[in-house]
Amino acid sequence: MYTLKDASIGSTVKVVKVHGEGPVRRRIMDMGITKDCLIELIRTAPLGDPIEVTLRGYMLSLRKADAAMIEVALMK
Repeated sequence: MYTLKDASIGSTVKVVKVHGEGPVRRRIMDMGITKDCLIELIRTAPLGDPIEVTLRGYMLSLRKADAAMIEVALMK
């Protein structure tokens, strides 16, 4: 399983599934991260956490723990 946490800087990925349950999963989906959404990884913080991504026309910072719950497919 390839997750958003594993994506490299500058890559564009497509969301396959949002894992997790309850309020955590709902919060991720409320941020616009849903199936088939395209996400581009922009940069990471100096210590590696959080990561900054662009999706649906806006920038978003995510903790790596949350990014690990987002299963993605690498776009070519």
